[in-house]
Amino acid sequence: AFGGKALVVSTEIITPNLYHGNERAFLLQNTLFRCGGAAMVLSNKWTDGRRAWYKLLHTVRVQGAGEDAYQCVFEAQDKDGKRGVRLSKEIVKVAGKCMEKNMTMIGPYVLPLTEQFKVVLSLLARFVIKSLRKSLGEKTASKLPVVKHYVPDFKRGIDHFCIHAGGRAVIDGIEKNMKLELFHTEPSRMTLLNYGNTSSSSIWYELEYIQEQQTTNPLKKGHRVMQVAFGSGFKCTSGVWLKL
Repeated sequence: AFGGKALVVSTEIITPNLYHGNERAFLLQNTLFRCGGAAMVLSNKWTDGRRAWYKLLHTVRVQGAGEDAYQCVFEAQDKDGKRGVRLSKEIVKVAGKCMEKNMTMIGPYVLPLTEQFKVVLSLLARFVIKSLRKSLGEKTASKLPVVKHYVPDFKRGIDHFCIHAGGRAVIDGIEKNMKLELFHTEPSRMTLLNYGNTSSSSIWYELEYIQEQQTTNPLKKGHRVMQVAFGSGFKCTSGVWLKL
């Protein structure tokens, strides 16, 4: 409702599901996750605008619907009846697909028109090449060029990135695929180093790092910050904030 306030709490509590068995798929949670938490107050009261730090611009949430997405992070029992959270080997692949869909949905809201045009152009070229391959003979079709999917440059619309600190491989993969600079992933790497994988709360640790500690590309008024987090289900959520 207009004129209201909300207290949002992001937390990771591993104690209830601490695994005491010997199966590797369940033991991963004991080594990867750490306890952590963060809280923030959101308001849509116009009087709070004068003291607010950030303004929320956009949010996108993508939920996987396939069996692999549902099973890749799953609370269950092992063969001995000991309860824990099972992590599948497919989790990296599932997370990549989920994030790709999320970035496709939020892209039109944050990317400049030139980047959006390049994306549309690459999709159109891929469609034309695919149609020609079907209509032409195999020998002729093999001579057609291979058009790669264009990955938009999110750095042209976003100044800072808070990436889910799920692990070094996760951060490395996102940095490579989104063509980010090292200072863009510095908040995620430092959060992972200092606190471990605190799940959804990690993106708030990173925002605090950008605000208080980052010296390369310091936060300024008017900058836009993107947060990207993952969760079981499998889901990917992103949000874009404007520094006031």
